Amino acid sequence: QVPLVESGGGLVQAGGSLRLSCAASGRTISPINRYVIGWFRQAPGKEREFVAGISFNIRYADSVLGRFTISRDNGQDTVYLHMDYLTPEDTGVYFCAADQEFTIVPSPNANEYDYWGQGTQVTVSS
Repeated sequence: QVPLVESGGGLVQAGGSLRLSCAASGRTISPINRYVIGWFRQAPGKEREFVAGISFNIRYADSVLGRFTISRDNGQDTVYLHMDYLTPEDTGVYFCAADQEFTIVPSPNANEYDYWGQGTQVTVSS
C-alpha cells in the first residue's frame, strides 16, 4: 500500500492555478503532522527537484517562491500545494514525500525522505 496519495494534477494554461493534495493512506503515515512533508517534481529528462516543504517551518525552492503555497490540514491529514501563475517550466510529475525525522526546517534533499507517493502529472500549456 502506497503510504501517500497525491491528487489534483491536470492540464492548465500558463498563468493558471492548481491545488495539489497529499493525503496519508492507511496508517503508515498518520498523523501526517508528525512528519516533514515535502513536494518534489520531475520533468522529462531532468532530475527530481525540491519544490516546497513543511515542518515547523516552511521552505520553498527559489523558482516557486511567491507563486506556490504549501499548507497542512491536520483534521484532514492532508498537505496541500497551491500553485499560482503557472508556467510551462512547472510541468512535471509532482510527488509528495514524508521524512520521519522531524527537522525544524524541511530538507530539500530527496534522499532524506522515507516515504513517497506515486505522483500526479501537472502539465502547463503555453
